[in-house]
Amino acid sequence: MKQLIFISLLLGTLRLSAQVKISGRITDNKNKPLSGASIVLKDTYDGATSDSTGLYSFPTQEKGIHQLEVSTTGYNSISQNINIGLSPIVQNLSLKEQVTELKAVVISAGSFEASDKNKGAVLSSIDIVTTPSANGDVTSAFKSLPGTQQVGESEGLFVRGGTATESKIYMDGNLVNNFFYSSTPGIATRGRFNPFLFKGTVFSTGGYSALYGQALSSALILESNDLPERTQADLSISVVGIGGGIQHLSRDKKSSWGVSYNYINLWLAFNVIKQKQDYFRVPVANQTDANFRIKTKNGGFIKYYGYLSTNKVGFRSPDIDTTGLKDAFTLKNINTYQNINWKDRIGNGWKINTGISFSTNKDNIANDIQDASNRKVTLNSPSLYAFKNFSLENNAKYAQARLVLEKRIKGLTAIRFGSDYFYSDEKSTYTLYDGTKFDEKIIDHLYAGFAEADIYVTNSLAAKIGTRLEHSEIINQWNIAPRLSLAYKLADNSQASLAYGIFYQNPERKLLPAAAGIDYSKAAHYIFQYTRQTRDYTLRTELFYKKYDDLYKTAPGFNGRELAVNNNGFGDAKGIEFFWRDKKTIKNVDYWFSYSYLDTKRNFLNYPTAIQPSFAANHTAAFVFKRFVLPWKTGFNFSYNFATGRPYYNIGFDSSLSKYTIKDQGKTINYNSMSFSINYLPNLGKTNAKTFAVWVLGINNVLGQKQVFSYNYSSNGNRKEAVTPPSKRFVFIGCFLSFGIDRTQDAINNNL
Repeated sequence: MKQLIFISLLLGTLRLSAQVKISGRITDNKNKPLSGASIVLKDTYDGATSDSTGLYSFPTQEKGIHQLEVSTTGYNSISQNINIGLSPIVQNLSLKEQVTELKAVVISAGSFEASDKNKGAVLSSIDIVTTPSANGDVTSAFKSLPGTQQVGESEGLFVRGGTATESKIYMDGNLVNNFFYSSTPGIATRGRFNPFLFKGTVFSTGGYSALYGQALSSALILESNDLPERTQADLSISVVGIGGGIQHLSRDKKSSWGVSYNYINLWLAFNVIKQKQDYFRVPVANQTDANFRIKTKNGGFIKYYGYLSTNKVGFRSPDIDTTGLKDAFTLKNINTYQNINWKDRIGNGWKINTGISFSTNKDNIANDIQDASNRKVTLNSPSLYAFKNFSLENNAKYAQARLVLEKRIKGLTAIRFGSDYFYSDEKSTYTLYDGTKFDEKIIDHLYAGFAEADIYVTNSLAAKIGTRLEHSEIINQWNIAPRLSLAYKLADNSQASLAYGIFYQNPERKLLPAAAGIDYSKAAHYIFQYTRQTRDYTLRTELFYKKYDDLYKTAPGFNGRELAVNNNGFGDAKGIEFFWRDKKTIKNVDYWFSYSYLDTKRNFLNYPTAIQPSFAANHTAAFVFKRFVLPWKTGFNFSYNFATGRPYYNIGFDSSLSKYTIKDQGKTINYNSMSFSINYLPNLGKTNAKTFAVWVLGINNVLGQKQVFSYNYSSNGNRKEAVTPPSKRFVFIGCFLSFGIDRTQDAINNNL
């Protein structure tokens, strides 16, 4: 027995002496210790787990060359060959963090994003319809964000010192021409599209992607909905009209179709709320749309959306050049838009996104001089009165074809490239008071190619590098526009971003036909952004500088038209912006605050020198507050918009000096507007209900605060009149019904 015990002890000692200790430290690529990492010798049972300081240690009896494997959640696994002999082995290893969508920095300089992926979204569809000052209009809601101007006399987004034509709007990658209803004198028209058409929005106030072009200032990129949750129908009745629609989901939930119709008539609203204009034809519009969506076997979508609208309006306003006479303006419009696109996986890691859009727009505009009895009069002396009797018919066709290919290289790193083709055909017929007609036709073919790469070095460091090449036949010029964005993730869900880009744009339609030799206008963007964002909070501040070159200068053309004659214009815009949104501090309350400071000057169009443009205010701010009281089933929404006074000018051509001069100038009063809305959901919480209702009451400019947007001048400059809103306030009352699905939660801010 003693001999057996001795032999066992001896064998155990020999085994222990044959073991080799393997140890070391596991860190990340920033040399920080990683705890809980698994370290094993491949194809053996030998291994260990790193402690809180990243240290590990284990013995092994293996000999020769083996693979030491290290893995842990959130990091790329690695293998290291080691040669096990008789001596202890110290093996320190560093793991590289996996780049994932949940943890990676977001390249966001210059843009606000709202989407399914971005749960801390800045403005969703719900936000748009529950922002009181927006009246359910997509672009009006974005005026509560920094960078935008409170321009009330003209439609469009005026961003960081840019005109409305310098901001473009896209749906599923395709440009939407005539996104707004046709212009009427001194009145800002609204967008044509329902915000609930879109599941995601990216509002880029500068430095946007190379996938888009022809916008000196900004891009609003809208992504349409996928399949509905289930078949549903809806009906709306309000003081401005009625509407309804249906979305039908197939039984296999792989396709859907939908149609809707809306009739808008402002007769009741305008009879209750007095308008500044004398409407002899109140605004009436008919809108209908249709869509289908098909989910492919690879998880992609084929989407179609078609839209048709007609509208009519006519009103009288006092003529500024005379007393006792009126300008009678009428407009008839027909607009169509068709958009079909395909987005899918096509194998080997490639994705395709391609689409075609086609739109038409026809405006019939007329203006008459009328006397006190509303009868048309023709005055030949001076001649300017005669030219106030005219008609204009404008027919436009637009088409776009687009192809984008994308491939993930590793992690989130990806490349994408593609091309765009834009076609525009506009024909106008101008008829004078005596029946003389002038025809004009403008056709352009714009070709573009682009390439872009998202490069993720780590979860904390990423870059977007791209370029865009364009050629326009109408000016017979090429351009190449580089774009670059960098983003670095800091602690506590914060990040810093930089963006730089060159942007080009053709002359807008009203400046064509232009003089020979005209080139693109150009803007360079420089942006620095700091953002801290969680599901409940968003803090964002941004510094920006824009330098304009080759802006269009104009000279008088026929009937007072200004035509582009050269690219000698220039300018700049710089400022700082701040945005804060809080959805948690106050229970059931969501509020946000935005502020912008803008310092901008331009020498373009008929400006005699570099001056602050009339559409730009130095300071703008907005405050939006939303509270839902669950026991009352009611949501209360409040907004306040402010802007300092904007400059106004009377610029005229001095024939004796052969140049433009400023004959009068000043600044408007500050802009102030408080709006309020209430949403009542009587069916909230009723599980057996089949019909769901939302009652809405909204009041714009509740206090009736005085607002002056600009001033109009008589032809001799001796008289000026303030451009003000059509009414001091506007009241909206409506009921929205849904059948088959409970949409009442859509009326509550889904982030509360």
